[in-house]
This record gives sequence, structure tokens and C-alpha cells, in this order.
Amino acid sequence: MSSCFLDLPHAPLQPMRLPWLESANIEAAILRLDLVDPLISGNKWFKLRHHLLQAREARAPGLISLGGNHSNHLHALAAAGKRFGFATAGLLRGHAQDTPTVRDLHALGMELHWLGHGGYRARHQPGFWEPWQARYPGWHCIPEGGGGLQGALGCALIVEPARLQLDALGWPDYHAWWLAAGTGTTLAGLVLAEAGRHAVHGALAVPLGHGVPQVVAELAGTRGYQLHEACRGGFARLDDELLAFIDETERHTGIPLEALYTGKALLALREQAQAGLFAAGTRLIFLHTGGLQGRRGYL
Repeated sequence: MSSCFLDLPHAPLQPMRLPWLESANIEAAILRLDLVDPLISGNKWFKLRHHLLQAREARAPGLISLGGNHSNHLHALAAAGKRFGFATAGLLRGHAQDTPTVRDLHALGMELHWLGHGGYRARHQPGFWEPWQARYPGWHCIPEGGGGLQGALGCALIVEPARLQLDALGWPDYHAWWLAAGTGTTLAGLVLAEAGRHAVHGALAVPLGHGVPQVVAELAGTRGYQLHEACRGGFARLDDELLAFIDETERHTGIPLEALYTGKALLALREQAQAGLFAAGTRLIFLHTGGLQGRRGYL
């Protein structure tokens, strides 16, 4: 594995100027994880880093994980495997479908197994991994979305490129983070890194029943963060207001967004800013978690 993978990638921290932020007197900057790598993009770079190091140390011949047919995680995992010399296998939700992401997974050399919906729901059951470990002996098994403690520890590194760029913004410090929460791993990583120094706000892009509070509590404890509803009726649920908001924001900023996570998180931030959640003069870092390849599934 190339040693350059061990180095933190550059993620630009850019001012984000939008009329509703200015009306609320909030200074905001966006940390562009979508620009860290063309294929191992967004928070997936950070989630996978420690898993890849662990796989290398164990001399694992391959990597195996789970996801859906538009999965940013599997897309990044397949690209990382190809780049760093690991075979890869993906366990997918539902039945075989042809999507741009699935075509990329095939092109990147990932072996795919479609579990159906019932088989995928069993992923949290004891013994789920045993037949796959027998089929792929010695392979490194990665939780859905790159989760677990290794994923959270990788995501704790996200704060470093932001802190290194505060002077360029003219900020002496910042007050809070705002980011989308899907599995809760990235949120847990920021909570670990901040250790109470700055508030961390997670915009729930999935229903509460998906277990984000439990994941964060297990990995990082129960303090130092707040959750805000942002799923708009369900995971991967889109609506005209959300899509119009994303279109308007992209025209204002020139920054591409995706609708399942980053777009929902930013719309939830607008709602909370207009409701007066933040004091005037708050300096806020908004995390762009990447995932732009998934836009092909709904645009």
C-alpha cells in the first residue's frame, strides 16, 4: 500500500455565503470532503483509512462489506481495493439491478452478491459473517458504511484539515460543526475529536429508528452533540422542495450537492438557522461528506 494513503488529504475549507445565513448573522464555511479524491471520496476516505491499515497489517488478501445499489461506501471500497492491491467483494441489498454505481463496481473488479431484502436485514444477526468468512478466508470484513470504531477513529481526523485553514478564513476559532448523519460513524468521529471543545450537530438523514444515537453512544458517548431531524419522511426520500433548494444553493455557491445526505443536512441547517438555534455571530463549519457519484441514481 502506498505510504501516501497515510497522509491526510487536502480538503478545502471555503466560505459559504447564502442569503439565509446572512439573515441569521451566521458565518459559515464548508469543508469540501468531496474534493479529497476522485474515487475514494468524501467521508469515505476517512472511514476506510483505519480499516485499510488494519487489513494491511493482517495481510488480508481482500476486503468485504455491505451496501445498496447506489452505495457510496462500496464505490469507494472497490476503488480503494483496486488502488491498493486488495480483492473486494460486496454484499448488496435487494436483487440484482443495473445502476451506474453497480456498473462501476463491476469495472473496479468487485465481486457482487445480492442478498435480497430479508438476507440483508439479517446483517446484524449473530453469525451473519461466518459463511462469508468461510467463503473468503482471511479477508477483512468491514461493517456497513465503513462503521465501527475503526471508521470513527478515521473520521476523527476530519477536524485537522479544517483547523489548519482557519487563519485563511480570518477566523480565530469556530463554534460548531454541522453534518449529515447516516450511520452515525462520522458524527461519532467528530465527537471524539472535539471532546467537548466545540458543539457537533448531526442532521439525521435517516429515521431515528435506524439507530444513530446508539451508534454514537457506543463509539463516542452521549455528550457533545445534538441531533436534528432531516430525513424528510424516510431514508432516500426526495421531494420537490429539497431538490429546488439544492438547485438554488448550487446556483448561489457553485458547489455540487447530493440529495440523500448533504442536501438534506443543509436544508435542515436553514430551518434551524431561521428558527434562531444559533446566536448572532456564530462561526459554523458545514461538512460536505461527498457522495456525488450517487447523484447519478436520481438525476
